[in-house]
Amino acid sequence: MISCDQCSRRAVIFQKYSGKHLCAQHFEEDVHRKVREVLRTYRIFGKPCRIAVAVSGGKDSTSLLMILHKLFSYREDVELVAVSIDEGIAGYRPKTLQAATALAKKLGVEHVVETLDENFGVTTDLMASGGHPQGPCSFCGVLRKGLLNRTARELSADAVATGHNLDDEAQTVMLNYLKGDVDRLYRLRPKRALNGMVPRIKPLRRVPEKEMGVYAITHEIPFETSACPYISRAMRQEVKDLLNDIEAKHPGTKYSIMRGFEKILDLQPPGSYEVVPCSRCGEPSSDGICASCRLLDLIRAEQSL
Repeated sequence: MISCDQCSRRAVIFQKYSGKHLCAQHFEEDVHRKVREVLRTYRIFGKPCRIAVAVSGGKDSTSLLMILHKLFSYREDVELVAVSIDEGIAGYRPKTLQAATALAKKLGVEHVVETLDENFGVTTDLMASGGHPQGPCSFCGVLRKGLLNRTARELSADAVATGHNLDDEAQTVMLNYLKGDVDRLYRLRPKRALNGMVPRIKPLRRVPEKEMGVYAITHEIPFETSACPYISRAMRQEVKDLLNDIEAKHPGTKYSIMRGFEKILDLQPPGSYEVVPCSRCGEPSSDGICASCRLLDLIRAEQSL
């Protein structure tokens, strides 16, 4: 038996990047410490607030809901509401929604579910069948984010908390590096509430994906383990595999990527990214027509052919 480096209990995880073996208790304390440090940077919890927690039903989002409930359940001035988006992926999304519903019910947290079909008249399965070269993930991601923002605003949320972990963030940064898209890198900076945009926070951005899996298991959190059937068609999966290989050989690489990214953010020119209302639907956009409206135009044009 390998013991925890801070006590005599059995270790449940070994962190290569820190060189530490941690038991369940000290591992939880380490995760919660990282989450608290990230939350302090957003500076929104010093006053009454309502947080919409995006819960897909996977290990990250369900663990996020559990962590925020543990950290803030004693505070009457912080309210959590779980929000799930059903993209319309047969055989996959219904299972994850069951996990999300089960945890929200267990914690006594309000749970709101919205669908792409009811709001836009499309589903991810429908978009995937169109054979567009961008792949379904591009469409699904844009529409899901737009609907999540709208739902959070209608719920009078002060922020949207998403389950993006360290791996997700490092992958996003690398994807934009590979595409040479510096403008989109700047857009990853946390935004103020402006023109319908609900600020988005990522409390898990300093916690590795592996640790979120261990957290969910050690806390017996219900979550769905199956992956989206369309993930293999996304470039993100290739970047994920690449970064995992590098991290295995050079522990701490993902943290280094994020430190470098934060330095780049400090170089952002003032006023380089503005949010304005979409001229069609009124949702936030960068140039007058939001990404959701552009994609819906493309989908409907393809359906009419």
